[in-house]
Amino acid sequence: MIYIVGAGPGESGLLTLRGYEVLRRADVVIYDHLVGEGILAWIPETAERIFAGKFAGNHTMTQQEIQSAMIERAMSGKIVVRLKGGDPYVFGRGGEEAEAIIRAGLPFEVVPGVTSAVAVPAYAGIPVTHRDYCSGASIHTAHHCGDNTQSATKIFLMGAGNSESLQAELLAAMSPDTPCAVIQNGTTSRQITVRTTLVHLHESVVSSSITPPAVIVAGNVASLNLSWREGLPLVSKRIIITRPEGRAEKLSSMLRDLGAEVILMPTIRTSILHRSLDGLSLGGWDWAGFTSVTGVEALFTLLCEAGRDIRELGGAKIAAIGSATRDALKSHGLKVDYMPGVYDGHHMAEGLADFGGKILMFRAENGTPEIEQVFRNYGIDSTNICLYRTDYVQLSHVPEFADIIIFTSSSTVRGFAANTGSLRDAEAVCIGRQTADEALRAGFHRVRIAEQAAVEAIVKACT
Repeated sequence: MIYIVGAGPGESGLLTLRGYEVLRRADVVIYDHLVGEGILAWIPETAERIFAGKFAGNHTMTQQEIQSAMIERAMSGKIVVRLKGGDPYVFGRGGEEAEAIIRAGLPFEVVPGVTSAVAVPAYAGIPVTHRDYCSGASIHTAHHCGDNTQSATKIFLMGAGNSESLQAELLAAMSPDTPCAVIQNGTTSRQITVRTTLVHLHESVVSSSITPPAVIVAGNVASLNLSWREGLPLVSKRIIITRPEGRAEKLSSMLRDLGAEVILMPTIRTSILHRSLDGLSLGGWDWAGFTSVTGVEALFTLLCEAGRDIRELGGAKIAAIGSATRDALKSHGLKVDYMPGVYDGHHMAEGLADFGGKILMFRAENGTPEIEQVFRNYGIDSTNICLYRTDYVQLSHVPEFADIIIFTSSSTVRGFAANTGSLRDAEAVCIGRQTADEALRAGFHRVRIAEQAAVEAIVKACT
């Protein structure tokens, strides 16, 4: 996979979130000399760095060598980030690199950057447009200053409602056959691109029912189609993730890789119940069970606060729901002895009941009582220690529509339902039967259950 990333004009804070996201998981980074030092500091230590800076009369690498380096490393299975100053498609030769990648038959993504043509004047206190001073702006390179009325690209914002008058003005200076493109709702799941020629511009806008917001591009470049989004399985999907803040990064990244428009909308937050271990002994149990990553992190935080450590569990075996919980335990040096094949509380309880013995469960204060009920049904001696609680988030904004809403627990559904009665036409993708049942009770008519409580399974259920 190759990512062509615009790094912006230099200030690290102007790198986009998507640019940062893909940069942090790069295996190879090929970067230009205009990339800011702060951004270079974010390149992973394990990544191969290739400097491809170009100066007047002194090119570290030719354009062909740069393209070959990208393609060769991507073909070997590496994640390649081509890091370019500004925006890769504004005098950045990103178009040439995209063409080379397409010829090689490789997948790629273009991550736009903040162009210096707008950002640098802004930092100097100069707006490139101002209704009292000008009606537009065009961008040119100083290398070619001749009259390029015919060849220069012209970009018009808010053009959908003025396409007829705009067409008449452009026809006075440009050929009727000039390629044009009209892009509605650009970069979102509802993006529509209409390609036409100048003489048919208004007709195309009307026949395609184009409405604002829309951008019109006129010029020879409008005949190009270097699309990297077409064919991605989730390109037309808007997906809402309701996981708590800080828990959705990996899932969000994987969904965006597949073309989805992702909206992070946490419906719950968790808070550690400090001093919840006071006076409690963790020893003497046959099993210690964990139902979530939050439970794992809360336990180690509380032990540290109290000057205690995990050795108090003695010889207790470890049980966990889900691969993420297992991995969290592994990061603390604990090996999981049992993980149910179906990642939910019911199957966890059934599995531990088969083993027998006394069971200590580390859980949320207001978690689902189903695990306790199953233990009681099997006559198993179990005790809960509540390490954290879950509270609903008051949503400040609810999107008008969504194709899919992802729920990773029953509490995320309840938090969603407590905030809004809308969006029930969306498909609910849920972890576990308990969460799915909660979604049905909340009024969702289309519910799909991920095969496992794992990010990969959630993504699969969305496609």
